[in-house]
Amino acid sequence: MAPLAYRRLLAWSVAMKLSISVVGTGRMGSALARALLRSGYRTTVWNRTKQKAEPLATLGATVAGSVLEAVNAAEIVIVNVSDYQATAAVLHDDAVASAIRGKLVVELTSGTPHGARESAEWFAEHGASYLDGAIMATPDFIGTDAGTILISGPRQAFDANEEMFRALGGNVQHIGEEPGRANALDSALLALMWGALFGTLHAIAVSQAEEIDLGELARQWTATAPVVDGLVADLIKRTDAGRFASDDETLSSISPRITAHSSIFWS
Repeated sequence: MAPLAYRRLLAWSVAMKLSISVVGTGRMGSALARALLRSGYRTTVWNRTKQKAEPLATLGATVAGSVLEAVNAAEIVIVNVSDYQATAAVLHDDAVASAIRGKLVVELTSGTPHGARESAEWFAEHGASYLDGAIMATPDFIGTDAGTILISGPRQAFDANEEMFRALGGNVQHIGEEPGRANALDSALLALMWGALFGTLHAIAVSQAEEIDLGELARQWTATAPVVDGLVADLIKRTDAGRFASDDETLSSISPRITAHSSIFWS
């Protein structure tokens, strides 16, 4: 294909894609914007500190001077600020509320299931579609096949924009209609992650106190990890089935552990 024809085809492809605004361009928000730009989406960005958004202009993004300008420029508004309170501070404005009617808002800010439900209710009251998401990745995974984002809310809104979500990560999943589901599962998965990381810090401290080489710790963990992974999977599976006593499939009972943890949460 001749260079001129290729440029015209590329321009036509970009023109046919949805226009998207990213509100909040910290490390994660910038990664989201870069992934959209790489996939040819017309992307507008806004950040409270404008200098953080300006590097994206060199990649083809339009830097909006205000949140209202960013909302007006887009069919889909992706929000990635510090928390739901910050989202309310920048979007719960009369002019923005009016401009957001008929658009899709994708909230990728960290928060709670309750916060997600409140946010969904506010956007519904103002005529916008709403999807809530939890990013289970660091910024370097965004736009890659391994990038995982959990999305909850109306399935129709997700399916209609699946191509856009695939630009953000190869493992973007719709996990339920209830808007708080993504943040609830995020909290559960983070509990597993932080438990592992805090356990790692304790293991390092024990090894250093006993003058065990950390390379040896790493080697032994590599050998032990499959056992631990199996125990975690088994604990989830058996709890789901209500199988707490030992049976033909295992020699150990988990009932004392379940009882101990239950007493913490339900006493």
